[in-house]
Amino acid sequence: MKLDRFYPIFDDVAWLPRALPLGVKLVQLRLKNREPDELRRQVAAARDLCRKAGAVLVVNDYWQLAIEEGCDWLHLGQEDLDGADLPAIRRAGLRLGISTHDPAELDRALSLEPDYVALGPVYPTVLKQMKWHQQGLERVTEWKRLIGDLPLVAIGGMSTARAPGVFAAGADIVSVVTDITLNPNPEARIAEWMEVTR
Repeated sequence: MKLDRFYPIFDDVAWLPRALPLGVKLVQLRLKNREPDELRRQVAAARDLCRKAGAVLVVNDYWQLAIEEGCDWLHLGQEDLDGADLPAIRRAGLRLGISTHDPAELDRALSLEPDYVALGPVYPTVLKQMKWHQQGLERVTEWKRLIGDLPLVAIGGMSTARAPGVFAAGADIVSVVTDITLNPNPEARIAEWMEVTR
């Protein structure tokens, strides 16, 4: 299946009733520091909201929960890969996206036959302290050359102004976090993103 070019990441299911009616078709739920019951409630609610809206939900990290709740997509960072049961994930039919930051991580990701590869941070990001500085557009082009037809997700410091250059460099999908969640008018910014990525 072809994934949408616009890929917002939200830290709470409460964002979905705001984003999905605007036409968002690909979304990641990245939950941190939640109790197990709350994690399950949010994943199940997000799954149902996305199915109703005809959108793809990607669950970050919680692979057991994604399997148990019958989700379709999973995203794992490099650290998450260490503890994940990849055969179980594949048996459950989950599609898999993997984060990469350097050539060794890309080699590892490709050996697992992912359904997309993410590269970041393309630009400096306020989201989290990372040991990698900005990757830059040249790295986006290099990654696309190395992964071929696999979808390439660019993340980190994304804005609507930067998106065209990121696509031109070879990204298939642009992932956005704080440009929406820290925006004083998130709905208006989502509408701008829809315009830029269509």
